[in-house]
Amino acid sequence: MPASFRAVLAGAGFEGVFLHPALDAPALDGGGQPLIDEIQALLDSRPLYSPEREDLATALFGEAEIVRFDSEGRMMLSPRLRAASGLEEAAVFVGQGRKFQIWEPNAFARRLEASRLRARALRGGPGVPEPGARE
Repeated sequence: MPASFRAVLAGAGFEGVFLHPALDAPALDGGGQPLIDEIQALLDSRPLYSPEREDLATALFGEAEIVRFDSEGRMMLSPRLRAASGLEEAAVFVGQGRKFQIWEPNAFARRLEASRLRARALRGGPGVPEPGARE
């Protein structure tokens, strides 16, 4: 794991990293206590025992693992997490604010291109002026 990611987690007092399979991609979502807190807040916004809350809890916490680092900053992913993300030899770490994702490099390249296209459309779709443009 990149040192910059480890430093953020350690600065927040979290030992290791909280990981779960991403809901909508062949990747892992990861973070520290702030991510766990956000997931819990999402669950708390739903009625106790509601199907929505149960589904979210199962999907986000049911497969989650807290993975510890060795003395060199490496972590060993379980076979289940590797299979969920398609990781075999190499990995790409992608910062996303309060969380990050871990991707197989080729899968991430495809996702990045698709995300760029969607972001460009959001930013400047038909009839939407570019930021800073005069009307």
